[in-house]
Amino acid sequence: MQIALGPILYFWPKAKVKAFYRQVAESDVDRVYLGETVCSKRRELNLDDYLTIAHELREAGKQVCLSTMTLLEAPAELAQMAKYCNNGEFEVEANDVGAIPYLREHGVNFTVGSAVNIYNHEALRRFVDMGMNHWVTPYELSQQWLSDILKQPQVSSVRNLFQTEVFALGHMPLAWSGRCFTARSENRPKDQCELCCIKYPQGRTVKSQDGKQVFVLNGIQTQSGTRYNLINQLPSMQGLVDRVRISPQPEGTFDWIERFRANMDGSQPLKLSDKESNGYWLQLAGMVKAS
Repeated sequence: MQIALGPILYFWPKAKVKAFYRQVAESDVDRVYLGETVCSKRRELNLDDYLTIAHELREAGKQVCLSTMTLLEAPAELAQMAKYCNNGEFEVEANDVGAIPYLREHGVNFTVGSAVNIYNHEALRRFVDMGMNHWVTPYELSQQWLSDILKQPQVSSVRNLFQTEVFALGHMPLAWSGRCFTARSENRPKDQCELCCIKYPQGRTVKSQDGKQVFVLNGIQTQSGTRYNLINQLPSMQGLVDRVRISPQPEGTFDWIERFRANMDGSQPLKLSDKESNGYWLQLAGMVKAS
């Protein structure tokens, strides 16, 4: 089973991003996703910058995939998405179905991201027929649910045409909005946000009245308050999942890559902290932490 590194979901300075990917080139990950998927106003890096990084990672032996925006709100964002789809070299992760016609037109291999709603075998087969060769499951899909989908004849007959990837570490993106909650938390209108989310390299936490962390604000994206962590479920994924995704964090990402690699066979499990969860995979409430 392979390890993938998802796109950076937070807004980091350009120098930090470049330094991070220099470490990625030397790390034990198999596949890397690059691109801004949350907010088009985050312009520390442009497409040319990501393509430069993509070439460096490919030379280091990594599979590279460019990720498109998840919520498209303006014609300029559509134009940017089209440039990603027509990059001419690298696979593309479509985080909005609007990218798929461009990808099919240009004959580009593509991944369907977890924000695209694929919850049954009929939908999955439809995307395979469109040319999808990688699928990132929705966050709330359980192991049993995934197993049931893949066993359906419509899917099992084409199972060799696509790979399945599961989000296995990070704060889960739950929703996207036309409003910017990080800006609002600083009493700023969205159009005058001054890119304040760069001050929160791992998002801004939201707590309930009893002090429990319930959400993380990341610009227009709302994430889970707990960090989803499936490191102890890796053995149960063997034969079902082709790749697990780790979402980049400001600190500790490369330590987690090593821990995941070491526990592929279940020989080095970890005790999850109170700020972590794994409920969805186990058919429980998403915030639940189970053994």
